[in-house]
Amino acid sequence: MPIFARFRALPDKDKAALIRKLLVNGTPDFDYFYLIGLSTLMATLGLLLNSSSIVIGSMLIAPLMYPILGVSLGLVMMGNSTELLQRALNTLVKSLGAGLFLSILAAFFFGDEATYHTAEVMARTEPSHLHLLVAMVAGAAVTFMLARPEWGDALAGVAIAVALIPPLATIGIGIAAANALIIKGATMILLLNLFGIITVAVVIFLLMNLQEKEDIAVSTAKREDERKVNEDKVVAEVAEQINIKRDSETVIVHEDITVK
Repeated sequence: MPIFARFRALPDKDKAALIRKLLVNGTPDFDYFYLIGLSTLMATLGLLLNSSSIVIGSMLIAPLMYPILGVSLGLVMMGNSTELLQRALNTLVKSLGAGLFLSILAAFFFGDEATYHTAEVMARTEPSHLHLLVAMVAGAAVTFMLARPEWGDALAGVAIAVALIPPLATIGIGIAAANALIIKGATMILLLNLFGIITVAVVIFLLMNLQEKEDIAVSTAKREDERKVNEDKVVAEVAEQINIKRDSETVIVHEDITVK
């Protein structure tokens, strides 16, 4: 069918750019987790305040779409190796874990019985087949948008974040409130959304024939992992220099006190 042929007919350079984009932006470095933390905290506070505008704002900074679509890419390319899939899954699990932990803390310290049951919170506790359909539509739209350089990544990211960040924050609120119904409902919505996005993205990546670009994916992942290691070394060296300077200043102050 012509519509399927359009996916296959995408320029190779756009397909390669899509793969690099997913792996580079899905690298589990400080920048990535910093944004995950801020977006989840913002979503949690927005839910507690019953503010849809704050919740929407949290979606604008959430980078969750990259490891999620990275899982889809890993599934497409797992014929020869599961390394890419394991990398994306590891990042996704850590992201959800970190976001959940922060949402629990925020809800525990800043929430109360009234804010635990706002309309924004309760709206994300009733799973439906419509949530799955929305997630599938979002996955179909985002995978195509990312392969077209003329479309912005920010808009695509919102489509994914809307399906994941608020339910994740709602789970944290449910745990802080010790409310099993909130936890169960939000968890079901989160799982439905994950399944819908990942499944549709796998289908579209297969239509794009991305499995033939595995060499690009492997080399990009390796380069990003090396960059992360080097970056961590630089940060460790700076931290050591700060500690040495602080220790020397402490010694000087102690000597001055002794002399006096």
